[in-house]
Amino acid sequence: MMCSGSNVFRSAALFLVIACALILASCTNSSDTSGNFADDDILMNNLQYLGTHNSYHIQPRADIFELLLAFIPEVAPTLAYTHIPLQEQFGQQGIRQIELDVFHDPDGSLYADHQGRTLFGEPAASGISALDEPGLKVLHVQEIDYETTCYTFVLCLQEIKTWSDANPGHLPITVLVETKDEAIADPLDLGFAIPLEFGPEALNQVDIEIRSVFPDSQLIVPDDVRGDFATLELAVLTQGWLPLSEARGRVMFALDNGGSIRDNYIAGHPSLTGRVLFTDSEPGTPEAAFLKRNSPTAVPGEIDMMVQLGYMVRTRADADTEQARTGDTARREAALSSGAHFISTDYPVPNPEFSDYQVTIPGDGVARCNPVNAGKCSEELLQ
Repeated sequence: MMCSGSNVFRSAALFLVIACALILASCTNSSDTSGNFADDDILMNNLQYLGTHNSYHIQPRADIFELLLAFIPEVAPTLAYTHIPLQEQFGQQGIRQIELDVFHDPDGSLYADHQGRTLFGEPAASGISALDEPGLKVLHVQEIDYETTCYTFVLCLQEIKTWSDANPGHLPITVLVETKDEAIADPLDLGFAIPLEFGPEALNQVDIEIRSVFPDSQLIVPDDVRGDFATLELAVLTQGWLPLSEARGRVMFALDNGGSIRDNYIAGHPSLTGRVLFTDSEPGTPEAAFLKRNSPTAVPGEIDMMVQLGYMVRTRADADTEQARTGDTARREAALSSGAHFISTDYPVPNPEFSDYQVTIPGDGVARCNPVNAGKCSEELLQ
């Protein structure tokens, strides 16, 4: 198969990044300056963590789901998964990476009504007081797939903080944030809510709400990783990420979106100076540190290469309920062996209605030494 133009461009870019990284590494002092604790020798990117996709998500109730099957039969089956509350995911399932989808709602109440309920003789008003409050809301798709374990971004953040505070010394938690503003079809003319654009003001609100819940000491932000280096990318390619001795008990946030959303978030903040979220930025850019590669096999060997260079990578072991329905584990095994740091799944436990498919991190801990860049990590140090 011939390579597409975009793949050729990406390959050339990767070559340049590798060459630069090798040159920079040769200029870096590699002597051991660790402290007295084993955690000083292990960097947060020397591990592999289990994550969940759309971590707040609850499958639509049965009657709504049947309606969705009738109107959007190609989409509805992909919504058939449910996650337990965030604190339970951390404590019971060993999850250390979650994903939250957020909608801009500065005045409140934009997503408080669910118009599809009227088709069943119910009022559109949800009666959920949290949805009336101003602030970012957490849901998957307005009006059709809105069930969630925490209705607002702040409520989700408070769940994370409550568990973190109760479990000091936990391995770092990473939160992937996806902003959403896409309108959907309203075939029955029910008056579906139309999302507000996620512009610069709304992006600033993401940072504001995170900082309203977490003190600086509990966050891992780009400034912490960049240190005195000229760019964030230069820092991760040479010095690397924080040691576990500094990362334990803390929370890191990353922006899922690319394109104009990412560009607007970066604008005025070179190398993400002063920002809370890391961004999915391509190698060769000043902000590059975290990469999203949802398919572990799209470009063979790419994730392995990026991990060895020093970037942190998120991939998905399954998608759209396909692997759970068929029991196919090929994608899961590719994700685990790729060295991606965050292995995201909808099935940390099996759905018995589908198969016994599930994703867990090999070993006895909630994380394992990364199969590609373990560094000085050893499994017994992760207990």
